[in-house]
Amino acid sequence: MSDLSAAWARLSKAAEAAGSRRIDSLFSAEPDRLDRLVVAGAGLELDLSKQPWSLADLGVALDLARAADIEGARARFFAGEAVNSSEHRAALHMALRAPRGSDFKAQGQPVSGEVEAMRDRMAKFANGIRSGAHKGATGRPFRKVVHIGIGGSDFGPRLVWEALRPLESPIEVRYVANVDPSDLSFALSGLDPAETLVVVVSKTFTTQETMTNAKAARDWLRGALGQDGDKHLVAVSAALKETAAFGVPDDHVFGFGDWVGGRYSVWSPVGLSCVIGLGPEVFEAMLAGGAAMDAHFREAPLETNAPALLALAHIFNRNGMGRPVRAVVPYAQRLHLLPTYLQQLEMESNGKQVTPEGKPVQHHTAQAVFGDAGTNVQHAFFQLMHQGTDIIPTDFIAVREASEGDPAAQRILLSNVIAQAEALMVGKTEAEVRKELAAKGVSADEIETLAPQRTFPGDRPSAMILMDRLGPAELGALLALYEHKTFVEGVLWGINSFDQWGVELGKTLATRVLGELNGGAANPHDPSTARLIGKLKA
Repeated sequence: MSDLSAAWARLSKAAEAAGSRRIDSLFSAEPDRLDRLVVAGAGLELDLSKQPWSLADLGVALDLARAADIEGARARFFAGEAVNSSEHRAALHMALRAPRGSDFKAQGQPVSGEVEAMRDRMAKFANGIRSGAHKGATGRPFRKVVHIGIGGSDFGPRLVWEALRPLESPIEVRYVANVDPSDLSFALSGLDPAETLVVVVSKTFTTQETMTNAKAARDWLRGALGQDGDKHLVAVSAALKETAAFGVPDDHVFGFGDWVGGRYSVWSPVGLSCVIGLGPEVFEAMLAGGAAMDAHFREAPLETNAPALLALAHIFNRNGMGRPVRAVVPYAQRLHLLPTYLQQLEMESNGKQVTPEGKPVQHHTAQAVFGDAGTNVQHAFFQLMHQGTDIIPTDFIAVREASEGDPAAQRILLSNVIAQAEALMVGKTEAEVRKELAAKGVSADEIETLAPQRTFPGDRPSAMILMDRLGPAELGALLALYEHKTFVEGVLWGINSFDQWGVELGKTLATRVLGELNGGAANPHDPSTARLIGKLKA
């Protein structure tokens, strides 16, 4: 048995023992539990004390990380080696947010200089739009931005805008992703083409959904402004030939290297709509927050390394205790899109069943992620969280200070996130319920019926991520925390976290089906698919 296999076996044994004790019992058994399991990094505090592991189990998890050579993998990652082995590429999104004067290299080629030049160009362009100096075809300033993209070209920028946008902004940003024509119709509704800038984000400028929407938006601009409507187009793409053919002016094209993966691209020109809508200073502050988490991840020992410890906690639940689903609940309405963002980041990165060598994986991989903003979800799926038959670990995100509004309401919000984490862990015994009901004068027969229904088993784990405020630096640190957490998990599972072949088959089949729906020749299909095509054929 290899050292890594032995480390996995020890983790499984530790998790089996953890299943026979309660989490809350560990606080009295381990007086230094909070000292060891609350860590800070880049302005965030991570509390993993409500996880099912003991401090001895933590040591076993750290041994697993070392057996998998997390530190060596991290060094290769930051060195710009081809960690995306199936596509022979580096994954060097950290270079996009690095402090000026850095010296990142992608497979030996310097990239920091071109990154800084592009950041300067984005800032200049955004300032021109925001100040009104850069005008539209009719001489009027731009007041609206429509961002068209999908997947990594949409989730990150949309989240950043929702998280940081001011209550009143001179520039409004709207996002379009779905090829469903209603999505674009809603985005364009009420807009004046003379004051609207359309930003099309597609690295290849061939993505079906994005280009379908982009063509419709271009037609909308041309219908009102003639050929001069093309002056309202911006492209974020590496395909200059395609952007030129589409009509985008060359000085409106912003590119990025192939070492930037889609779901890691919000830090690049993919975030241009946010630079325009929020201002370059806000975007730079977000980059700085991400860079601070990069430094923490790169320099902190594993024992106090927030991304590594969060990954190990999730691994302990996923692989050790057989919990394939995790909830992410930000108690901040501005972060309500975070679970959706993490679905792509984690499930597309680590939803794999083979190793880079094409061999079957030896362990279950990515957890399924779901969630939404608290307190809303307390009235949705928290019934299942507290009393369902499955134990679903939860990541809570809490913000000390409200971005706006009544401080009293913020205290109510904070009281709920604290209480939910406590309730999930401690629960309420049937004996406690019986005593409460008896004190209220409920009959013995009714107590027999009600007590089991009002019992909370507890012993349900959670992580708590706390930030003082939801500013751009804190948001940047939070997103980088989860990026690096996802990387660590991929190393532990022995998979490539930076490709996504699983999305290709459906896209290929959709092209074939579309031809048939448009009247083309029939292709071989299973009977169910053939029936649907026949029923929906034009």
